[in-house]
Amino acid sequence: QVQLVESGGGLVQPGGSLRLSCAASGVDLAGYPMGWYRQAPGKQREWVATITSGGNTNYVHSVEGRFTASRDNAKNTGYLQMNSLKPEDTAVYYCRLIDCWGQGTQVTVSS
Repeated sequence: QVQLVESGGGLVQPGGSLRLSCAASGVDLAGYPMGWYRQAPGKQREWVATITSGGNTNYVHSVEGRFTASRDNAKNTGYLQMNSLKPEDTAVYYCRLIDCWGQGTQVTVSS
């Protein structure tokens, strides 16, 4: 049974940074792409980033140059480094692997 456990969210001031983690169990992370999504209050969940099994990355335009997806296959964990955070980045962030979703972690960007 695949399980994803997220951590790393919190409250940060505009311009600050956070790193989200997504620890996988029940599956070898190395063989699959991992996606990151977010859902802001009153909005639909949107795709943020993908890192392929080979380490290639793609990002939604609004986070390009600020967010970096990475993975540590030895630790079976994916990461989303978020820099230069803006209030509009406030959302619950989710990781996705195959058809499994993490529980979500709240990111709030506010002064």
